[in-house]
Amino acid sequence: MKRVRLILLIIFSTGVLNTAVYSQDRPEHELHSMMIYNFLKYIQWPGNQNTGDFVIGVLKDDNVYGTLNTWYGNKERGGKKFIIKKISSLAEASSCQLVYVGTAGSNQFEDLLTTLGGNSTLTVTNKRGLGAKGSCINFKVIDGRLKFEMNQAAIANAKLRTSSQLTSMAILI
Repeated sequence: MKRVRLILLIIFSTGVLNTAVYSQDRPEHELHSMMIYNFLKYIQWPGNQNTGDFVIGVLKDDNVYGTLNTWYGNKERGGKKFIIKKISSLAEASSCQLVYVGTAGSNQFEDLLTTLGGNSTLTVTNKRGLGAKGSCINFKVIDGRLKFEMNQAAIANAKLRTSSQLTSMAILI
């Protein structure tokens, strides 16, 4: 019975992520917000970071911040309460399990990586080339469709584990 539930959960979760990837009739910030939330299903943080409050920081993207906060802020899922935080200084990113860097904040990305050091923080960006510069996940539009790159070395450096389902949907770099 557990196995059947697990299979159904995987099928449903994959469908939800695929819907987010291919639903181009929504504004980009909504797609990013949905995908960020769905990424969390497929990534495991080390130690006690998988329970309790889960902090998502947003750097320089008010639309993504507002959408994440409205849709998921202070909601619980799987024993985690989601706290959405607008990052005004890079030092605040150290307390986040996930940091989304909007296009306007991309010039601060390398400084953000330095600030995070060896923290187990999933970085998600939205600018060409940031995947290769060390972002764990970087959004990319190909043939009019929103896709995402996954930097496996950056994920390993952050001591995160990803499921094969997420990896199979990503453009691996």
